[in-house]
Amino acid sequence: MSRTEAAPDQALGDLTERLLAGLPADAVLTDPDVTASYAHDMASFCPAGAPAVVVLPRTVEQVQHVMRTATALRVPVVPQGARTGLSGGANASDGCIVLSLTKMDRILEINPVDRIAVVEPGVVNATLSRAVGEHGLYYPPDPSSWEMCTIGGNIGTASGGLCCVKYGVTAEYVLGLDVVLADGRLMSTGRRTAKGVAGYDLTRLFVGSEGSLGIVVRAVLALRPKPPQQLVLAAEFASAAAACDAVCRIMAGGHVPSLLELMDRTTVAAVNSMAKMGLPETTEALLLAAFDTPDPASDLAAVGALCEAAGATQVVPADDAAESELLLQARRLSLTALEAVRGVTMIDDVCVPRSRLGDLIEGVERIAGKHRLTIGVVAHAGDGNTHPTVCFDAADPDESRRARESFDEIMALGLELGGTITGEHGVGVLKKEWMAREIGPVGIEMQRGIKRVFDPLDLLNPGKLF
Repeated sequence: MSRTEAAPDQALGDLTERLLAGLPADAVLTDPDVTASYAHDMASFCPAGAPAVVVLPRTVEQVQHVMRTATALRVPVVPQGARTGLSGGANASDGCIVLSLTKMDRILEINPVDRIAVVEPGVVNATLSRAVGEHGLYYPPDPSSWEMCTIGGNIGTASGGLCCVKYGVTAEYVLGLDVVLADGRLMSTGRRTAKGVAGYDLTRLFVGSEGSLGIVVRAVLALRPKPPQQLVLAAEFASAAAACDAVCRIMAGGHVPSLLELMDRTTVAAVNSMAKMGLPETTEALLLAAFDTPDPASDLAAVGALCEAAGATQVVPADDAAESELLLQARRLSLTALEAVRGVTMIDDVCVPRSRLGDLIEGVERIAGKHRLTIGVVAHAGDGNTHPTVCFDAADPDESRRARESFDEIMALGLELGGTITGEHGVGVLKKEWMAREIGPVGIEMQRGIKRVFDPLDLLNPGKLF
């Protein structure tokens, strides 16, 4: 009997035995009840298989051993971080090795002169941010799940966050990587220097590749000097269109806020219902702007005037850090509050040009009415990245169908407005069809060609992206 014809128990035993030859016993999990807990991330409507085994390596050499074993036995490997993703990109496939990198969680170096940090992939974003802050430095990318998500996952999805309007996304802070390839070889890309243009930019190629080209085992990250404490302004509007007009005025005026976030009336109502924050029920849209400049009060005053010119019904600037944090609390509670509306949410991630932000929000409102659903919109308004959030009852088949249809219509609307199907959550399983529509057949052909160069056996996170 060949290996491919071997009985499942025999095949699993062979796989486990080979993995244990290079991994400690507590790093190889085969109990089905345990492995099932690693099957999927936080996305809805994304199929997930049953992993054969979960491995939790602690060293680069152990990762190499896993990949050599996988190549020898032709077993697919699904890399995972904290599984906070929202596109099914970390979902297991049947019979795969789930390669969880959460145990590789060391900060190896913080260098204030070169302004870099060298970290393993399992380091939690918030842990890194606090550690570099003790050196007067700042790691800007701050996804909403920053208290849980890992740097490896952030790199895999090229994630963003609230501060992107001023500081940019993860890709702009990844200088170099150590990557274990599908066959177990170790490759280094990029640099530790501020500049460097030697050859193709393979570092950027891996950022956003969702674990489909190699396993990131070490990252060199750029840091910035820690900015002053930001102050926040909240502006209420009688329409989403007026709030989006204010966003356009702020950006056209040359202002560089450290944060510019928008919540529509549905989101404001959900936050009020859950947290009793006392936000005015008449608010159709709430815009939050922040500055971490040397004179934030002056900047807030200028932006407040622009908001009033756009029709703001009330503008409330914070006087200090504590008041600023209170204003931001509503935004941080948005997704949790929307989930409480019907029990389950499907979070979209459509990014459009800032000038079309109002059109996107109006379109989402029409789609919500058409499908008789609650859909709240929160947005990183400063960069046009919106998160329309479909609230539905997963136990209701008809409502689930309408939720999926509305999700697809929102992505179609985003493309129609000149946008993209994902600004920071990635493609994963959820948006494979939509990526094909966005980049076209030639683009997909080139993407698959790159995949074949790095992973000719299609072992790394198969079935994702395309």
